[in-house]
Amino acid sequence: MAAAKADIEILINGEEDKSTKMTMAWELVCKAVKANESLGPVVLKLGRKKRNNGQNARLWATLTDVATQLDWYGEKLSQEDWKHVFTASLKKQKAVPGIDGGFVVLATHTSTMNKTEFSELLELIYAFGSERGVRWSDPVMKYYEELGLVA
Repeated sequence: MAAAKADIEILINGEEDKSTKMTMAWELVCKAVKANESLGPVVLKLGRKKRNNGQNARLWATLTDVATQLDWYGEKLSQEDWKHVFTASLKKQKAVPGIDGGFVVLATHTSTMNKTEFSELLELIYAFGSERGVRWSDPVMKYYEELGLVA
């Protein structure tokens, strides 16, 4: 059995790029359908670029700084817990009563965020931590300097 080919990603960079890339996409879809009808339908998925590995590394470095230096209402939270706190704030999420008492936060996952939303999340964490005296580690500071948020 032949190995499955990797998904093909076609990046469209604005209006001037649209026609050429859409023609390319159409040709690839036609070829895929014709060549592999027995494999089932071809899926064409549209979306925006997701965050990159650098943004992901910065998120965890930033969350580590916050988690090691701050308490939340007298309690130490993990990096993952802080991620939920910040994501809920950014997305204006709500909490609903749970089935067995307590509350459930109707969450948005960071994995579904596009680059802009992810940058907004990082800026929210930076602002929150800076207001509370967090000393940012070197990789975090370099990122915020690149954004022009610190001198």
